[in-house]
Amino acid sequence: MSWAGRSAVEIAEAVRRGEVSAVAVVQDHLDAVAERDGRIGAFRRVREQALDEARAVQKRADLEDLPLAGVPVAVKDNLEVAGEAPRNGSRAGAGEPAREDHPVVARLRAAGAVVLGLTNVPELCLVGVGDSVYGTVRNPWQPERTAGGSSSGSAAAVAAGMAPIAVGNDGMGSLRIPAAACGVLAIKPGPRLVPPPAHAWRGLSENGPIATTVADLALALSVIAADPDLAESWQYGRRTEPAPRPLRSVWDESDDYAFRAPRERPASPEPFDLRVAAAPQPLPPGLHVDAEFQAAVRAAVDTLRMAGHTAVEHGRRLPVWLGPATVAAWLACAADDAAGLDRRLLEPRTRSMARAGWLLNRLKLDGSRGRARWRDGAAETWFGDADVVATPTVALLPPPARRWGSRGLLRNLALNVRFAPATGPWNMCGWPAITVPFATHSTGLPIGVQLVAPPGGEPQLLGLAAQLESARPWPRHAPGYG
Repeated sequence: MSWAGRSAVEIAEAVRRGEVSAVAVVQDHLDAVAERDGRIGAFRRVREQALDEARAVQKRADLEDLPLAGVPVAVKDNLEVAGEAPRNGSRAGAGEPAREDHPVVARLRAAGAVVLGLTNVPELCLVGVGDSVYGTVRNPWQPERTAGGSSSGSAAAVAAGMAPIAVGNDGMGSLRIPAAACGVLAIKPGPRLVPPPAHAWRGLSENGPIATTVADLALALSVIAADPDLAESWQYGRRTEPAPRPLRSVWDESDDYAFRAPRERPASPEPFDLRVAAAPQPLPPGLHVDAEFQAAVRAAVDTLRMAGHTAVEHGRRLPVWLGPATVAAWLACAADDAAGLDRRLLEPRTRSMARAGWLLNRLKLDGSRGRARWRDGAAETWFGDADVVATPTVALLPPPARRWGSRGLLRNLALNVRFAPATGPWNMCGWPAITVPFATHSTGLPIGVQLVAPPGGEPQLLGLAAQLESARPWPRHAPGYG
């Protein structure tokens, strides 16, 4: 029996109990990548040394305490992994191998995870599709369509059962967009919960996990946030009596990313009652949302109503001025990331986006005023008295899997704005947001529903996602990859 396709919680528990070795788990996943990735293109680099690292995990004296003992993890190719040169989807970005792990990667390793490989992204992670000079990431559900972006390969790898969890980052939806396209979960945390990527997009981008179950997503978030309580937060509202003490490890920054023995477990969370607002069409006039996506939002909120929450309709549309400000901020970040690179090696899409961003920066029209306006009160006003707002994660079905990078600014702006306009606003104000694979479209593709909460709302988002998972379980993997 292969361990590829099993959840991270199952794998870690089996490794801790000695039912399977970390080496066998990693080998099964390497075999799955060899068999499946030729059709998908999720990985830029597969790390054969992962087997040696799995052997090292198996020999650790603290194996029985590791939250992610032996769990293979896919890492987005713009995060530093010691000994690997992050390409960031670009020939111009090729540099020296990283001397040390990014803190997120270091925390994963400290928890017992093994880095399986580096996943493909569009050049400089600028867009919501998955093509670059290193290949085009295809959607495991329908390979003729994109896997989304920019954490393209990370979402596709999880959806195809090649890794139980993956990490990526989200500057304007780059975790939520591909997760929704590929039928998996992803959460963008709020600022200062997880160490950000090196290219933090002026504070817009946050690192976060991708998984197929809420328990896995919460566990991965707890590790990279160094907050063990988050591993249990998905159980809000589900317990009727105290549960056995789960494995929990304490982060100690003085111990160089080491995990220590569990602390005393706090009291079980009480059932919670939130005011959840349905915003099936939150976009300004001129932007269309697929009717089936709108129906999924209403159905998700109704499901939460039946779970005991207060459901209301959110009739407001996002302000018209927020869209141009978000696009301007996005282009300004493109100019920042392209600065210092050999432009002759950049794709036409990247060069055109960087030129537009450079001009906006010169004119002081980089979206910062709109961002401050939204962050400093307008977002809260739009939210109203809701605790959580549900929206479609993306507005339309994923576009075709093509080489969009060879095309210019207008084609790519139109593609991205039409496909995924509902995620960027929550980067602009820094609020946490999660995408949940709640329904299936008539085309056979998954439909993601986005839940958004004010700052500090990550536990509530995980708890709501768990209630949706319990009421309407989704396929954990794309058809044919279970």
